Amino acid sequence: MHIDHIGIAVTDIEEAAKVYKLMGLEIVNIEEVPSQKVRVAMLPLGESKIELLEPTDPESPIQKFLDKKGSGIHHLAVSVDDVAAELAKLKEQGIRLINEEPVPGAGGALIAFVHPKETQGVLLELCQHE
Repeated sequence: MHIDHIGIAVTDIEEAAKVYKLMGLEIVNIEEVPSQKVRVAMLPLGESKIELLEPTDPESPIQKFLDKKGSGIHHLAVSVDDVAAELAKLKEQGIRLINEEPVPGAGGALIAFVHPKETQGVLLELCQHE
């Protein structure tokens, strides 16, 4: 297991990416993730990535986050071999989940979120790349 990415909620990907570009980080991919109602930009950083998240719908969880807290760190994603197996293990232990089953994420990944009340206020994403 390792940190896959850190998700940052932003109102405008291109504007937010400017400061990262000054530090030598470049966007390698921008895509829309309909299941999450977001546009996503990935900026590689060593073995991990910074993920900029821009809402595409007023009902997007990212838009709700922005409305409540403003731009900033939204979640921490860890890479796992099998999201479904991790979810089953956590559910068996009584851990509250946002997603009971994996859903499609950016870059063709399968993802699921653990409720932040279980992780001391951190929204934790489990991420499985094919």
